[in-house]
Amino acid sequence: MLEIGIGSGLNLPLYGATVSSVIGLEPSPELLRRARPRATAAAIPTMLLDASAEAIPLDTASVDTVVTTWTLCTIPNASRALLEMRRVLRPGGALLFVEHGRAPEPGVARWQDRLDPLWSRLAGGCHLNRKMDDLVNGAGFRMESLANSRLPGPRTHTFLYEGRARPAYVSRPCVVRNRA
Repeated sequence: MLEIGIGSGLNLPLYGATVSSVIGLEPSPELLRRARPRATAAAIPTMLLDASAEAIPLDTASVDTVVTTWTLCTIPNASRALLEMRRVLRPGGALLFVEHGRAPEPGVARWQDRLDPLWSRLAGGCHLNRKMDDLVNGAGFRMESLANSRLPGPRTHTFLYEGRARPAYVSRPCVVRNRA
């Protein structure tokens, strides 16, 4: 399993018996430093990688599950990162995600667009207005499940996307050429 943006490793105790190992990807040296003790104490083998999700240093089709929790909002090129996640997933593998993003109410979405430039500078690159389901689908995934909800707090910051998606493999169409 690959966790994108493992941060300080808070999710590590949550992985149960169905997870045989974790690869934690994190571009922040400070967060990796904080994750090391949790990785060492984890009940399952855990490897930490100092890397960006936009260039995952793993082989193609090498992991069965990719997990991202409150991470896609801060990745500078989220579309590129999702393409990389799709690349490293084995056929039949799954992307599991919980992210905050663009609210469905037009008035709230307008406020998200207004606040986003300032918020992004203040909050480490976090974007308020990314429509996560569109990003996931646009990277060649097929959504298997998607639930939306709200956390308590400002409506501009608390709309959630929780889902499961798999790479959508498209068969090539048959090309018939007329020979004259």
